[in-house]
Amino acid sequence: MPEQPDIRHLVQFLHRTLPDTLLGVYLHGSATLGGLRSRSDIDVLAVVRESVTQAQRRELVEELLRVSGVGGRRYVELIVVVLDDVRPWRYPPTCDFLYGDWLREEYERGMVPSPEPSPDLAPLLTMVLRADAPLHGPPPAELIDPVPHADLRRAIVAGVPELMDELDSDTRNVLLTLARIWTTLATGAIRSKDAAAQWALDRIPAEHRPVLARARAVYLGEEDERWDDLAPRACAEFLVREITGSYAS
Repeated sequence: MPEQPDIRHLVQFLHRTLPDTLLGVYLHGSATLGGLRSRSDIDVLAVVRESVTQAQRRELVEELLRVSGVGGRRYVELIVVVLDDVRPWRYPPTCDFLYGDWLREEYERGMVPSPEPSPDLAPLLTMVLRADAPLHGPPPAELIDPVPHADLRRAIVAGVPELMDELDSDTRNVLLTLARIWTTLATGAIRSKDAAAQWALDRIPAEHRPVLARARAVYLGEEDERWDDLAPRACAEFLVREITGSYAS
């Protein structure tokens, strides 16, 4: 099991880096959806009063490159939003800063994340509100408006084509995310990846179950990741068809 990063250190670092603008820091994701799994990241949202400066962006990236996934620690995903970009709510919202280790090579080459529209914030902010897990600041509902259900649905569907483009390079995560999207569209609930996969396993044809079952087992640390003996694309395409049907209904 990866070592738990020092969340207090991360919050203190955000205080030092964003001293005049930090309003709240919130835990979300696996840590608040049934507990961290073997391959779970630490997901953190920070709400700020003003957009992060270029110097602050570089400092955030440098520190996260130093601690995220290093020395046996868990990976950290940090998203920063500006209060006025999420309240009042509008679609698509703007992500002011994003750090995720899938972009590590780009950060190491000098890329500094800049503000950009991000439909993915709709489910993320919904999870933050439901988790109600402040690490600093008031309860999230005092800073973040609820996301209308219609916007949540269209946001999670909007990311499906990009997910399918990543299927060969990130097979496990794509399959689990597709299962989670289908689950949310069908039930309205946002489940952990393993819980969403279990929900989907009870509803997919037998020929696709070994693929999704392995993705879930890899996520839980029960199996090593390999796909040469299975057909993940056929399973992913089935999940996409179910997503399309659920969204249309």
